[in-house]
Amino acid sequence: MFQVNKYFDGQVASLGFDSREGRATVGVMAEGSYEFATSSREIMQLVSGVWHIRLPDADAWQTFSEGERFTVPAHQKFQVRTEGQVAYICFYDDSEG
Repeated sequence: MFQVNKYFDGQVASLGFDSREGRATVGVMAEGSYEFATSSREIMQLVSGVWHIRLPDADAWQTFSEGERFTVPAHQKFQVRTEGQVAYICFYDDSEG
């Protein structure tokens, strides 16, 4: 069955499902700044919009557009700043964690 999650007072929402690649979520974020923590390796792909990401131990922000991906190792924190609303898909690699 699907799992619905809401974070940051409803500013971030996701729907969990089992994809061909394994456990995944599709979600949306309102414009804003957020910090997330990972429990497993996450491969994030932007579906719609533009976001700026500061990966663990990085000094600089990186900008990602629609279709681009980045990976965050397990047990790390990363920061997100969005330009307007964005949509994403996240694949979880539970083998690392």
